Amino acid sequence: MDTERQVEALLASQGEPKQSELRRLHALFRAVAPSAKLWFHDGRDESGKVVANPSVGYGSYLIRYADGKTKEFYRVGLSPNKTGVSVYVLGLDDKTYLARTYGASLGKASVTGYCIKFKSTEDIDLDVLEAAVRHGLSLPSQPT
Repeated sequence: MDTERQVEALLASQGEPKQSELRRLHALFRAVAPSAKLWFHDGRDESGKVVANPSVGYGSYLIRYADGKTKEFYRVGLSPNKTGVSVYVLGLDDKTYLARTYGASLGKASVTGYCIKFKSTEDIDLDVLEAAVRHGLSLPSQPT
């Protein structure tokens, strides 16, 4: 199944109102960076074990591991979770950046080093979330 179909299947599998909110966020993220690579991650590791919720990814960056190996992965991720939605901004050098820059103005959300988690889009300022996503997608794809 191609990426677009996998993304659509994930979105369609969600009940309302989460499905509509995810579709709105997906459209927003695609509008922010229409030419960014689209990803689907089923949440399984290399051995097939489920280690995370399925997610949709946008953009690309190169993860460089301590042993020197590299792996391409998405820069921004969107994932339904049990209680709402998680948005990931990956590859940030400063793990306090998201919380410091967007946390106070985002609304009712939990912000960690790379994750913005909220129950509903009604609880957050979508312009602030868009700014965080724009920032993530504007970062270089190669680590410095």
